[in-house]
Amino acid sequence: MTTLLYGRPPAVFDPPGDAVQTSPLIPGSAALEEIPEGSAAAVTVYAPPGVLERRHVLALALRALRPGGRLDVMAPKAKGGSRLGKELRAFGLEVAETAKAHHRRCVALRPTGSLPELGTAIAAGAPRVVPGLDAWSQPGVFAWDRIDPGSALLAQVLPELKGAGIDLGCGYGALATVVLRSPAVTALRLIDLDRRAVAAARRNVQDPRATFDWADARTLPETGDLDFVVTNPPFHDGGAEDRRLGQAFIRKAAGLLKKGGVLWLVANRHLPYEAELDAAFKRVRMVADAGGYKVFEAVK
Repeated sequence: MTTLLYGRPPAVFDPPGDAVQTSPLIPGSAALEEIPEGSAAAVTVYAPPGVLERRHVLALALRALRPGGRLDVMAPKAKGGSRLGKELRAFGLEVAETAKAHHRRCVALRPTGSLPELGTAIAAGAPRVVPGLDAWSQPGVFAWDRIDPGSALLAQVLPELKGAGIDLGCGYGALATVVLRSPAVTALRLIDLDRRAVAAARRNVQDPRATFDWADARTLPETGDLDFVVTNPPFHDGGAEDRRLGQAFIRKAAGLLKKGGVLWLVANRHLPYEAELDAAFKRVRMVADAGGYKVFEAVK
């Protein structure tokens, strides 16, 4: 193995086309944490914005590099890019920095010898049971160290569901745990784009009715045979708001449900999902509107 890629750098940086992808947000990718130490000649990283997650990824990339191997890291200036150089130097590297297209790019070679700070950074971003949450999670997963208030509102108003259903964008499994309290639920499929979230959900949802998939919910086959869908859909892509994500989840939910099946959806109040719901479903009602969030029940 010679070249690794983490994430999808903007086209202006022209990442190597033959690199092995290792992003947890690209289903089917290799896992950077499983790459043998010192096996890569080069690693290109499009660094995530969260501090713990970013330092974890940088440390894993450096661990994977052989001595003299090249690390090429970039991030938007406003989302961690301005701190990249300082963070890399803290690992003991000599860093060259450039700026382009509102991004900061850093290049460094892995020195010979040990880098003692790597272990600390890897441990700080690793999966763990979060105190107070009493659930497995990991920095980088959506709302990784708390109960998301939108999901909490949906859980508060959700009735006991029946039959077979799916949780689109399951996260670490908080909402699925509530759904499975109903003895009338026969099966629940948990789907998330983030491999780390799916791994955490497997540990948190210990129920034989649950199955788990690392997948993009928007690409699922529209089987038209489910009794219910629950979702707190994402509305950010690469750090920028993209309401088309939630709209795509609504259309996908309609394709997954059978006639009479029900969608339970929570969203931030400002997101314009009503028209999409009305177009895809026979009957739509707002069940709750509180704390900046709204919950809808939609029947196919």
